[in-house]
Amino acid sequence: MKRFHFALVLAALVVLGTSCKPKQSAYKQVYEAAKEKEMQQTASQPTTVVKDATPLPPVEVSVRKEKVEPVYPTDAAGLKNFSVVIASLSVKLNAESLKTRMENEGHQVILAQNEQGMYRVIVASYDTKEEAVAKREEIYSTYAAKGDTEYLRSTYGVPFNDLWILERQY
Repeated sequence: MKRFHFALVLAALVVLGTSCKPKQSAYKQVYEAAKEKEMQQTASQPTTVVKDATPLPPVEVSVRKEKVEPVYPTDAAGLKNFSVVIASLSVKLNAESLKTRMENEGHQVILAQNEQGMYRVIVASYDTKEEAVAKREEIYSTYAAKGDTEYLRSTYGVPFNDLWILERQY
């Protein structure tokens, strides 16, 4: 009797252990078949490129008005009415470090500080808004539009898709 119960329990465990497992290969076969069908449909469809003749609307550029002063006296002559800001940092050492790295790439960087103590890292400064906007677009297209944002973020710690224009208040 004990052997019978033992055999019955053992048989039940074997049946339960094997019947609950999904057949992974069956799922994989169905998935691969569906994926292959999708690839065939995509390959059989002709690819057409449609060029839109309408120009894109002008990009609205963020302009902030602030009272700022140059951090270094040597930057005073370069700080004009409209500036392209690439970063706003609260720690002066971080702002100086970014300034040095950007200058090593050929930019003439100005550090300015606003009334709240934030350091604005400025890569270009102009008398007119139009010149500043054009420079912002040039920088954006040079870096961000090429897909270099991850490189720039890791190198400089700055998302270059957030460039903005600072209008200097006196």
